[in-house]
Amino acid sequence: MRRPAALVFAALLLLSGCQSTYYAAMEKVGVHKRDILVDRVEEARDAQLDAKEQFRDALERYRSVVQVNGGELEARYDALNSEYLASEESAKAVRQRIKAVEDVAEALFDEWEAELEQYSNASLRSTSARELARTRQDYRTLIQRMQAAERRIEPVLSVLRDQVLFLKHNLNARAIGALKGEYRTLQGNVDQLLRDMQRAIDESDAFVRRLQSGN
Repeated sequence: MRRPAALVFAALLLLSGCQSTYYAAMEKVGVHKRDILVDRVEEARDAQLDAKEQFRDALERYRSVVQVNGGELEARYDALNSEYLASEESAKAVRQRIKAVEDVAEALFDEWEAELEQYSNASLRSTSARELARTRQDYRTLIQRMQAAERRIEPVLSVLRDQVLFLKHNLNARAIGALKGEYRTLQGNVDQLLRDMQRAIDESDAFVRRLQSGN
């Protein structure tokens, strides 16, 4: 959930570079770590949705470069290079969003664990401890799915990077023909990446629903 005050205090994180300062500032305006975790999971999900589209576009661009006859070779190289650079940016965004999820999740669970000691009511403490254990398990499943998808990105980028570099210094029809053999490899890598990303996206939605239902 987004609150107007969150936009103001978000600058604190950028200026101070300190997550604990950011969390403390947000807490003062009523935005708790659980809320921030929901926001960051949703942001990571959106980054993966964007990356899915970008890598699908990159595959189509690669196909058009190596399998479609005609057109200026330099223009085809420029188009493929643009898709590669955009894919690099998408990959960077996904990694940053996952890291942000990990940061706030660690802070939330540390706080939750410490606060269990503050209960005087044993029944309430036990209930909260069980909820913490369940949320941690849900989170482990989520982050494993996110990381599995993220690991699929580099094999795709590696193929794209190699082909772009090769074309840069071998811009001729024979070079285009030589790249055709890599299309199926790239297609297989992209297909697996898209499947893993969709699993992470679905798990993100499920995690947010479970976390919000616990409020």
